[in-house]
Amino acid sequence: MKESIHNVPLTTGEISSLWTQYISDSMAICVLSHAIATTQDKEVKEVLEFALRLSKVHIEKIHYFFNQENFPVPKGFTKEDVNLNAPALFTDTFMLVYMLIMTIHGLTGYAGAVSISVRADQRKFFNECNNEAMELHHQIVELMLTKGIYSKPPRINTPKQVEFVHNQSYLTGWFGDKRPLNAIEISGISYNMQKTVAKVVLEIAFGQVCQSKKLKKYFQRGKEICKKQFDALSALLSQEDLTSPQSWVSEITDSTIPPYSDKLMLSHIVILISAGVGYLGAALSVSQRRDLALKYTLLMADIGRYAEDGAELLIENGWLEQPPLAEDRRKLSNKG
Repeated sequence: MKESIHNVPLTTGEISSLWTQYISDSMAICVLSHAIATTQDKEVKEVLEFALRLSKVHIEKIHYFFNQENFPVPKGFTKEDVNLNAPALFTDTFMLVYMLIMTIHGLTGYAGAVSISVRADQRKFFNECNNEAMELHHQIVELMLTKGIYSKPPRINTPKQVEFVHNQSYLTGWFGDKRPLNAIEISGISYNMQKTVAKVVLEIAFGQVCQSKKLKKYFQRGKEICKKQFDALSALLSQEDLTSPQSWVSEITDSTIPPYSDKLMLSHIVILISAGVGYLGAALSVSQRRDLALKYTLLMADIGRYAEDGAELLIENGWLEQPPLAEDRRKLSNKG
């Protein structure tokens, strides 16, 4: 990467984006390295190899940015967190589903990083990451469509004309007749269900191979929460005679040998659950039926508590890497 001189240090927004991406990409390298070593499908392997190359390049560039600023590089996840000799934990089919969800997370993160970056080199970097993620997303969707495993959102018939809302009853939902879900609400429900399905599979699989009894109990609890949330959202679609995304639980193998460290598995779930709160919040913000707003609020509270308990487990085991902190001015004042 060509060196350039900058008159301003990295902003907190840029530090946050780089730090978070380093953690995510170092985790991705572990997961993808094991998946490539165990996958049987040549086309799936090519997608995984492309994703692995992207993550490795990202790590190198973030190293460069931090070194230029004399900023400590995060530890993230290393070879210690993956066992390449462990048997496959998931089928090739689920690995495509998993990659689809993770790429969507990446696209969301890169868009946010671009919007809060000030320095030209940072905007360029995150724009490049976003373009790469879009290409990866394209490859994954095309391959899933070819294999007939892409779970499409529910469809509705084309309206015959443009209509406007003329009655406050459009916003109701607790009592009396409820209007049908609109396309925006259906999309939010289906989108969150797809993410929930993936988390259920990960929690079942991680509970199957993790070494810690506390973690097994935690993953079991997460599975029950996710299944409860999936059923609640599925009921909303079912009431409208709309289809729900398919489950991928059968795509877990019978292996009990952990391919990843307990630290990586717990961190992965906590990161996904924390992001899930944001996605539920996004769906809530565009829902125009009051009962949906209440349901999303309750779902967010459930997984928020679960994420907090996961963070406490990470701290208890000494696995929670601390993001860069602002100076403690009171402490510095007392010291002076």
